[in-house]
Order: sequence, then C-alpha cells, then structure tokens
Amino acid sequence: MDTLLLLLPDLALIATGAVLARVLGWGDEVWAGLERLVYQVLFPALLFTSIVRNRIDPVEAAPFAAGVLAVLVLGIVLGRLGGRLFDPGPKRFASAVQCAFRFNSYVALALSQRLGGDAGVALCAIVVAVAVPLGNAAAVWHLARHGGGGLLRELSRNPLILATVAGLVANLAGVTLPEPVGAYLSRMGAAALALGLIAVGAGLKPAAASGDGAFAAHAVAVKLVAMPAAALAIAHWMALPPLAAQVLVLFGAMPSASACYILAARMGGDGPYVARLITTTTVGSVVAIPFWLSWVH
Repeated sequence: MDTLLLLLPDLALIATGAVLARVLGWGDEVWAGLERLVYQVLFPALLFTSIVRNRIDPVEAAPFAAGVLAVLVLGIVLGRLGGRLFDPGPKRFASAVQCAFRFNSYVALALSQRLGGDAGVALCAIVVAVAVPLGNAAAVWHLARHGGGGLLRELSRNPLILATVAGLVANLAGVTLPEPVGAYLSRMGAAALALGLIAVGAGLKPAAASGDGAFAAHAVAVKLVAMPAAALAIAHWMALPPLAAQVLVLFGAMPSASACYILAARMGGDGPYVARLITTTTVGSVVAIPFWLSWVH
C-alpha cells in the first residue's frame, strides 16, 4: 500500500498529461517546448541538487557502489540483448533500450528515506552517483549512434550528463549550497518531476506506440524482474547489511526514469514508444517493489 501511495502521484501526472494533450488541443510545438525546458533546464537542476546534497564517502561506499554498478551493467547488457533477439528496428531500439536500465531517482530517494531515514538517503545518493552518469551515458550513446551524431560531442553537451558530473565534483569537493541557491534549485527540480511526467503522458500515442510487443515485454522484464533479482543475489553474495541490501534491491526494481522520454524526444527517437514503456514499468513497479523487498532479510 505504501508503494502504491508513493507511485500514485506519478501515475496521476502521466494521466494528466494524456488528458491535457487530447482535451486542450494544444499544438505539438507547445509540448516540444515543454520537453526542451525540462530536458535543458529543470532535470539538470534536479540531478545536480540530489547529488550535491547527499554526501558520499568513496571508501565506505565502495562495496555497495560495486553492487550498484554490477546491477546496472547487467541491465544494459540484457537490454542490448533484447535488441538482437527481437529486432524492433534501429530507431525504436535506440530510444527504448534505456528503459531497461535507467531508473526513477525521485521515487528511489523517497522510498530509501522511508526505509532507513537519513542513512537510506545516503545509500541512495551512492546509487545516484554511480547509476546516473553511466546510465545517461549509455542512453545517449545508443541515441547518438542511431542519429549519426558524434558520440563525444553528444556526451560533452548533454545537459543531464553535465549536471551529474558537476554534482559529483561538487559533492567530492565538499561544496555546500547556500540556502537561497539550494531552495531555488529544489523548486526547479520539483517542477522537473511534475512537468516531466506530464510530458510523458502527453507523449502517450497508442497508435504510434503500437507494435514490437516482444521487445517491450523484454525491456519491462529486465527492469522489474532481472535487475531486482540480480540485486537480491548480489546483496546476499556480498553479505550487505539489511538496509544496504534493501536499497540495492529497491534500485533494481525502480520504474524507468521519466527522463527516458525527454531524452528520446529531444534526440529524434521514438517518444511515444518510450512513453508506453515508462508508464508500463511505473504501473508494474507497484507490484514489483514490495515483492522483491519482501525477500530481503
């Protein structure tokens, strides 16, 4: 029930976007402008703030970080394998493979806090520090290859990656944000969550997103079955403390990030198909999260 209540606002925002796109009759240029705002300004503020505000001790974090890295790499490998097995087409694969391994960091932070208070948030900060840079880089790499753009150029100018790197540097340097600056960035981050999910809902176009059900099922299975199962096995093998094991499994069972849609839409990918996968993993995680956490002892 707690998981459902936590995910309900996200689902409601997606539904709001879907309704607004059909009732208000706004042109595509309005939603394209919203996507640019979220992608270039609001999401980077959210990523930077979430990393800077949660201090990371590299030495103490190393074993847990290695577990996060292993789970993420498995998701990337299995996502790519799905492209070979089911061949959804270059554009659709490049757009949607990220849904197999990128995660909703906001829900992860909120649930980590509920599981372990400040200690849970600190562990989730390690997850963000490890998984966001690599996950974003892998997503940009696939889309840049499909779009024909130079990979290094795309990585060096991608606002999500730049914000993550800046946040990591500031965190490790011990930078503390002045209260007015922190409040300003926090408000921008809150806007990113709401507007990003509304954009996902607006991008839900059933006709455009139809087909390639086998690859969609594969991506969802990687995100909600394979990754949390691997996290559970790794936590057991590494003999992680209970809270660390819970946060690692939680990371594995997170729904796909709403930023997946924004990135696909802004880099010329298949936005409607990605929006379909984000919505599916968000609904599915209502069951997946409590199921996988129940195996952590």
